[in-house]
Amino acid sequence: MRILIAGLFHETHTFLDGLTPLSDFQIRRGEELWASKGDSSPLGGVLELADEFGWEMIPAADYRAQPSVTVADEVIEQFWNDIAPYAAQGGYDAIYLVLHGAMVSETILDVEGEILRRLRTLTTVPIFGVFDLHANFSPQMAALADCLVGYRENPHTDAREAGLIAARLLNRCLTTGQRPHMQLQQPGIIWPPTGTGTSKDPMLTLEKMARQFEGENESLWAMSIVAGFSFADTPDTGVSFVACTTVDATQQLEELCKRAQELNHLGQVTDPPVDEVLEQLKPRSEGLTVLVEPSDNIGGGAPGDCTGLLRALIRHGIPNAAICINDPQSVSQIAAGARKIALGGKGSRLDAGPLEIEVELIALNDGRFELEDKNSHLASMCGDVFDMGRCAVVRHAGLTILITSVKTPPFDLGQWHSQGIAVEQLSVVGVKAAVAHRRAYDKIAARMLWVDTPGPCSSNLAALPFRHLKRSR
Repeated sequence: MRILIAGLFHETHTFLDGLTPLSDFQIRRGEELWASKGDSSPLGGVLELADEFGWEMIPAADYRAQPSVTVADEVIEQFWNDIAPYAAQGGYDAIYLVLHGAMVSETILDVEGEILRRLRTLTTVPIFGVFDLHANFSPQMAALADCLVGYRENPHTDAREAGLIAARLLNRCLTTGQRPHMQLQQPGIIWPPTGTGTSKDPMLTLEKMARQFEGENESLWAMSIVAGFSFADTPDTGVSFVACTTVDATQQLEELCKRAQELNHLGQVTDPPVDEVLEQLKPRSEGLTVLVEPSDNIGGGAPGDCTGLLRALIRHGIPNAAICINDPQSVSQIAAGARKIALGGKGSRLDAGPLEIEVELIALNDGRFELEDKNSHLASMCGDVFDMGRCAVVRHAGLTILITSVKTPPFDLGQWHSQGIAVEQLSVVGVKAAVAHRRAYDKIAARMLWVDTPGPCSSNLAALPFRHLKRSR
């Protein structure tokens, strides 16, 4: 069997200013895709599994970028120009796609659906693939693909495995001649990322139900609980349930919708003010306290340079603490000898702006590190290695600050260890995340506290100016 494979991966925050240009994407074309074979990404897993099935893979293109602002239309058109010749020439038995599912460009609210629409003008072969649990799954995606399988865990420790599940189902299709279809139900619910962890309800119960339905009926090939990405303004933003099936799955999907409505309140998470939380840390508690700042959640597209938690740590004089701020300009200034800098506050108008401080330089380092956990959420995005760009480790008023040149989701402890910081020996560490950091930090934290600060990824969804959303929130 000959399988055409391609990837398009970006989680788009449409409430941030600016555009994500082509230059922000890691792009591999043709034979360059083989560099991912065997790594920790879904693409790497599928390329490796193909050997077991005896597939001949036809690598087209793989585009991926960190979560960020609305994508330039140029990216979509260039991706299409890269894969269209492969799709048009025929000679393959199926297509396999590695997608995110919450990608938005300047003029396309449903990028994945649009790519599927274009593919269907060129081919009728089965289209299978994998997508992120935080997709905003559209009716167009359900109608035009045969079987897309979502991640089942948040943090996304199973991204590679989800890709393998989809590949095994494609093999089932090709060897048996059975061809599934997809059914979609949308309960009209939106949860902030902080409400979508799969270790607790509402996601925990819904995931258990989906696995039970799969086990009861082998004609239900896969059922995906899709948490949605609440920071994208699209008609389909929010929770969805997707069945890949050769029978009618309406009953199961309606049961999931009913249960989601019953558990809806558990996903509507809000966070306490940062000053209120920091007061609780006096006197200092034993062990590591992880302060989670979801309003500047890098994994949700935030800039990673908001200063709300930074200012609070300084204001409260929290000892033996550390925080990471993304600010390439400050790194360059420190490298040039500056010790008074205007740190952070450059990426979101919701932030108070740059914080002027004097710093003591501890180290200047290269920021490339190998992931310590190859099954982490970060591995699902980048494979085995991440590059933070040049980094500066500085100290101000007893606070250790890691300043990066590339915003880095706090999903792997190698971020700190590579810079000579023993994060597990700190009293307090601030992380710019919502849920996905837990895979790394749960094992070293004595306690984990979420805080509300100004920023673009606040759990307070009522404040977001939706224009395209069709369903109630």
